[in-house]
Amino acid sequence: MSRAEQFDPLPDDVAARWLKFGSWDRIFYPSFLGMTVQEVRADYCRMLMQYKPELDQPQGLVHGGAIASLLDAVVVPAVGAAYAREVRFSTVDMHVQYMSAAKQEDLIAEGWVTKRGRSVVFCESEAIGASSGKVVARSVLTYNVSA
Repeated sequence: MSRAEQFDPLPDDVAARWLKFGSWDRIFYPSFLGMTVQEVRADYCRMLMQYKPELDQPQGLVHGGAIASLLDAVVVPAVGAAYAREVRFSTVDMHVQYMSAAKQEDLIAEGWVTKRGRSVVFCESEAIGASSGKVVARSVLTYNVSA
């Protein structure tokens, strides 16, 4: 079940800006991994990472680094939608718990803000196998914000 309903909609222009996250003029890391935003709201984002064999580690499972990248990237729109374009923010701490393996399936992640301070934002995220429905990993993150 999606957490989206717990969060308020964004103004149309802000939502449109963040729905484009991952769709740039050149390939950056999130688009290289196959991440696309499915929904963004105030303090919330849902993102899809499409499976491709290049994400596997040698044992045939999706690499933990790719999963961690998804857990980190999914909170970027959730954090950033509250600020003007010129405000910069970055991950300063991230803890990941791997709950189960992902094998040849897309992953859906949800990320949400749990608390905002003046210069620090606390977040959580979760990745679920799109076909299996299994929780693959969870994360707790801290972001630093600077104007």
